[in-house]
Amino acid sequence: MYNRVMLRAIFKTMRPRQWTKNAFIFAAIVFDVKLFHPIPFLRTLAGFGLFCLMSSAVYIFNDLMDVNTDRLHPVKKNRPIPSGKIPVGLAFLIGLVLAIVSLGLAALLAWQFALVLLIYLALMLAYSRWLKHIPILDVFIIATGFVLRVHAGTTLIQVQRFSPWLYVVMTLLALYLGFGKRRAELALLANGAGEHRKVLDGYSIPLLDQYIIIVSGTTVVAYSLYTFFRPDAPLDLMLTIPFVVYAIFRYLYVIQIKNAGGEPEEVLLTDRPLQIAILLWGLMVLITFYLT
Repeated sequence: MYNRVMLRAIFKTMRPRQWTKNAFIFAAIVFDVKLFHPIPFLRTLAGFGLFCLMSSAVYIFNDLMDVNTDRLHPVKKNRPIPSGKIPVGLAFLIGLVLAIVSLGLAALLAWQFALVLLIYLALMLAYSRWLKHIPILDVFIIATGFVLRVHAGTTLIQVQRFSPWLYVVMTLLALYLGFGKRRAELALLANGAGEHRKVLDGYSIPLLDQYIIIVSGTTVVAYSLYTFFRPDAPLDLMLTIPFVVYAIFRYLYVIQIKNAGGEPEEVLLTDRPLQIAILLWGLMVLITFYLT
């Protein structure tokens, strides 16, 4: 019984719900029109799994660095490490094993992919230790993590038609989610926000609302330009723009009206209208690239 409880706690601290972020590694194979090519698909799928292991290692190391402040947080105090369900020494060992295994297996896929994972690990450790305390830069580091996920996908296949515009779109979208996350944290923690996360002292809700307006608008523009200027993309790709606009507006509604967004992956997994918009966008992309 004890072992089962411990395994459940370990799995929870790996944060499988956040593995949805690693789906961005599939951007390269989808937009390079190779989704149904068996070898590229299997390589990308393996890369997704290894990125999940590495991101779980990062989450564990982050929890270890924040264990004292997390114990004061109204929600994070219930996580396995801050609550004491997993001993600190065991958590460190698990994180170390996950990082080593993911890097070792990644090297078997492609040394470039292993290098991306190593850069991601180093960047996220620096973020957890220092960079997350610097306003604005903290969100840019989060955005860089998403861009690395997209780039990781390009290292696993022979890219021929992948557009650099997608890096721009991904950066802006990640900034949008990051600033939304900070806004939700401010709304949740109110006047005591800085005690739980120092960087929140550098933000205010009106300031974050301005940032969100800027990056949401530029995300729509950047994605629209991608659909216009990708040389080999059919004109039908422009039909996906309304789904992107709706998804951005819906997430803004969730942030400001429902006061959610502190955990973007939770919104993605629970908000039905947003899920439908993303599903329809994905179907339209597949139809445009693979059936026309």
